[in-house]
Amino acid sequence: MRDELVAPPPDRFAPLRARIPRPRAAASVADAPPPIRPRIVLAPLSLTGAGLAAFFFCLAFTPSLLPRTGILQGVVAGITAAMGYALGTAIGALIRLRFRFSGRAVRIWWRVLAVLLLPMIATCLVLGVRWQRELRLRLGMPPAQEYDIVRTVGASLLTFGLLLLIARLLRLATHGCAQVFRLVVPDRAAYCAGTVVVAVLSYSAFDGLLVAHLFAVADRSAAVINNGTGNGVHRPSSALRSGGPESLVAWDTLGRQGRAFVAGAPSRQQLSGFAGRPATEPIRLYAGLASAGTMRERADLIVREMDRTGAFRRQVVALFTPTGTGWVDNKVTQSLEYMYAGDTALVSMQYSYLPSWIAFLGDRSEVVDAASALITAVRGRWAELPAAHRPKLLLFGESLGTYGIEATFGTAEDLVDAADGVLMEGPTFANPIHQRLTRDRAAPSPVWDPVQTGLPVDFADDATELRGRPGARPTVVYLQNSSDPIVWWNWDIMWRKPAWLQGARGPDVTPAMHWFPWVTFWQTTCDLVFANQAPTGHGHVYKSATVDGWATVAPPAGWTVADTVRLRHQLGD
Repeated sequence: MRDELVAPPPDRFAPLRARIPRPRAAASVADAPPPIRPRIVLAPLSLTGAGLAAFFFCLAFTPSLLPRTGILQGVVAGITAAMGYALGTAIGALIRLRFRFSGRAVRIWWRVLAVLLLPMIATCLVLGVRWQRELRLRLGMPPAQEYDIVRTVGASLLTFGLLLLIARLLRLATHGCAQVFRLVVPDRAAYCAGTVVVAVLSYSAFDGLLVAHLFAVADRSAAVINNGTGNGVHRPSSALRSGGPESLVAWDTLGRQGRAFVAGAPSRQQLSGFAGRPATEPIRLYAGLASAGTMRERADLIVREMDRTGAFRRQVVALFTPTGTGWVDNKVTQSLEYMYAGDTALVSMQYSYLPSWIAFLGDRSEVVDAASALITAVRGRWAELPAAHRPKLLLFGESLGTYGIEATFGTAEDLVDAADGVLMEGPTFANPIHQRLTRDRAAPSPVWDPVQTGLPVDFADDATELRGRPGARPTVVYLQNSSDPIVWWNWDIMWRKPAWLQGARGPDVTPAMHWFPWVTFWQTTCDLVFANQAPTGHGHVYKSATVDGWATVAPPAGWTVADTVRLRHQLGD
């Protein structure tokens, strides 16, 4: 009893234990909050991405070599803005690795961005309309309508939104793959593996399905077109044409462009009317892809056709290396026939039925093999003739055809010695001889009109400049419009200011055009697609400008500048 009445000693550790938090009872699985899933497709825009997207959007409205329609300008601006957004998003992700910003700070930066960028975008839209109008007037095109700005903005927003949706769907797929890989590997390795898987599948789908399918469709479409015949084109009744009576080449094997070539010669009455004297019926010979099995066999077939028609007894024999589809501009061929009153034999050979840009990307060796086979076969037969009885031998190439001719000879010296005259229109950026001549030009001549020393080679960005030039007559003439993107496009534009935007500019190039890394490259790439839709003398369109070219390298006796002007008017200028 006594021990029960004694008070227990005080607990000296009670205050200390009171400060120690007691563990709470474990919450049940049902009470746990659900995990927060990050929004991907519907996520808000990135701050840095939006800033660079707006900046790139504005740069897309700066002028390039050729004007654009409102919808095309909108598509280009939308794609350019998407590029800027991708770059800005990547930069923002790197920044967040080191710095964290509160929600309040982000909202403030969004307001600052809106205040800065909205007036800038509005200003660039106004300037873009003005620049496009000035560029169209410079090229002799009618100005665009004011309401085109609405189409431009609508097309740009639609394009940007579509590309952003595709990018976020790919990101969603990456996130889904990563969730699967997280079951067996750490988080970072899972996301790396998911990225690799989606990248490989995307590339395979793009290259194996989209690109291959597009090329297959293009090939089938081109084959169907090649088998057709253009409106107003009929089988010739003259024995002096391939596909006609007594011809060794069947009409059905010429292809669409070959049939247009042999049927497009002017009549003797037309030639006589221009020359003011009796004219000769011109010879036109062509071999299509189906005319013989190989390049060499087609070239030999052409030579036999030339022997059959007496082509080597004409005053002029001209070999034409066509574009990818086998097309030869009829104004180029008619120029020679009018100049020589029909005393000509014009020869060409098909190596493909695909458009030049597809043939260029696919296999450039075909145009080289075709040019080499035809030129070698005809020059071999021509060299067998007595020197006093040989006709003038002329070579012509346009676009991809110029590449085939240059690759055949390799050096400028061999090209000069190849024929009595060589005319090259719109040489491609890949031409080896053109590159060397441009690089070795005499100072201070500009890149778009390089002056050569020691070689009879001349360049002209405006064909009329060839009239009355002092000095000896050149053997080789290059016609290259200063606004032709086929001539000036290059990979180097991506990171280096091109020479044609330095110093004195070509007459077609607007002073408002400036170089920006990647953006100028992208704009010039877009110009490639529509280079053939410019007026004559601009872009990749030359047409009757070849009259001045032929009058420079191979004028007939007594030919004058007045005759050149009269013939260009006859052909449509």
